[in-house]
Amino acid sequence: MLTELAYVAFLMVAILSLAAPTGRYIARVFSGEETWLSPLIRPIELWLYRITGIDETKEMSWKTYSLSVVIINILGILALFLLQELQGFLPLNPQGLGAVPWDTALNTAISFATNTNWQSYSGEQTMSYLTQMLGLTVQNFLSAAVGLAAAMAVIRGFIRKDVNEIGNFWADLTRSILYLLLPLAILWALLFASQGVVQTLGPYVIAHGLEGTEQTIAVGPVASQEAIKFLGTNGGGFFNSNSAHPFENPTPITDFLQVLGMLLIPASLPFAFGSMIKNQRQGRAIFASMLLLYLMGLGAGLWAETAGSPFMENAGVSGGMNMEGKETRFGIVPSLVFAQSTTVTSCGGVDSMHDSLMPLSGLVLLFNMAIGEVIFGGVGVGLIGIFFYAIMTMFLAGLMVGRTPELFGKKLEPFEMIMAVVGLLAPSVALLTLAAIAISLPQGLSSLNNAGPHGLSEILYAFASACGNNGSAFAGLNAGTVFYNLTTALGMLVGRFSTILPALVLAGSLARKRIVPASSATLPTEGSLFVIMLAGTVIIVGALTFFPVFVLGPILEHLLMRSGMTF
Repeated sequence: MLTELAYVAFLMVAILSLAAPTGRYIARVFSGEETWLSPLIRPIELWLYRITGIDETKEMSWKTYSLSVVIINILGILALFLLQELQGFLPLNPQGLGAVPWDTALNTAISFATNTNWQSYSGEQTMSYLTQMLGLTVQNFLSAAVGLAAAMAVIRGFIRKDVNEIGNFWADLTRSILYLLLPLAILWALLFASQGVVQTLGPYVIAHGLEGTEQTIAVGPVASQEAIKFLGTNGGGFFNSNSAHPFENPTPITDFLQVLGMLLIPASLPFAFGSMIKNQRQGRAIFASMLLLYLMGLGAGLWAETAGSPFMENAGVSGGMNMEGKETRFGIVPSLVFAQSTTVTSCGGVDSMHDSLMPLSGLVLLFNMAIGEVIFGGVGVGLIGIFFYAIMTMFLAGLMVGRTPELFGKKLEPFEMIMAVVGLLAPSVALLTLAAIAISLPQGLSSLNNAGPHGLSEILYAFASACGNNGSAFAGLNAGTVFYNLTTALGMLVGRFSTILPALVLAGSLARKRIVPASSATLPTEGSLFVIMLAGTVIIVGALTFFPVFVLGPILEHLLMRSGMTF
């Protein structure tokens, strides 16, 4: 146990050591300053602008910026859908895989374009190498870059004054990929490959058993997809079992690098914000709020799993741990760290079976996704979400103490509050509505693996994952049906665009405002009081929104387990 707790400590040291310098680097990239990669990357960047006709100096209003976001997502969905339908006629398909069923193809196209990577199919049995690389991996880069670009636009809204422009989307998208995502992905892919993660374009391997039997062993270009899968908080696995597969996650080192990869950029963005706003204390305060919530959830999950099953206690066995569904190669603590990290970000990759967690651990994961995944969150969108909560925090605090609601030097008015509420609650409304439809129709109930409150948790998890653009699954629900393919696809679209588009509207509104100098009426946002208030607002809003349905799901299951019932 001490070794596993040392794993958590080492991860925290790594994040604390890397987040600040990475954040400062990100700030330099998007501020147009020279970086150590500029001599290599800048000529490529200028060449791309030249052949695409992009003027990087021409900035956009929030309307044009938003339109650009919508356009690239529509084009990405169409391209990926067609690629799946035509893969049987295209090269790099050594297994001769045919067209993907239309509903699965549509769900997958929307899933990867929205940074969700929800997978209702088995990758090694469904997607050709070309589809995996040209379709899924490319969208992993693009969807992460779109989120990062949107976050930069919102930051500019806070630091600019009396202007209508919030940046150039195409320049932000290009810089996200060239200066950040691609270099990190190359490094991570090399590290993965060095540890045994498969990377080949050869056909699947046929193994011959001692008794003359044959077994087909799936291989492919895995390491390259795994790298951006985590760094871009995407989560889509090459294989059906995701990071529980030994070809995706063969060693404790790759397991650690996968957790570090999914947390690195989201944890760095508060520091990037602090650098761009020229107030590092502000960035550290936002990071501290995220870290506090992360450790609270991790502590609750570890307590539930290491306490063991109530059935063992009822049988007179004490001190047991819940090893069901865990990655036995790594142990309970690394498995829980992975589960906590993948749901606080929008990654969705898994190395253990979330359906086998204790009910209260499952509650933690559900809560992480339902609140909008702002505890670090996805690349870019996590920072956007925490800005929404910060606006709500300062608005409520201003009402309670009679001070003018201000945030980062900008006066908050009803319009900003409306945009923040829309960004926070629209995915929640979609989640609860779609879940209610699923439990009311036979098409939704027929996919359940368990009855009772655990079955409700499976449905809630599916739509929390979709609407939160996470992509992980409890793995107890058969989501490969027309009903779930279409409803989760709708949830992904709502979750993505109801977060990014209000954020860009908010950025435009803030950029037109003047910067208000701090005064005695300004509530400080740099100290421990703000950290506690912000974390408390996240918890309270999440509890008020989801407490009733959580009571009927994981909380009721926990209570019934204490009395000897299971599902």
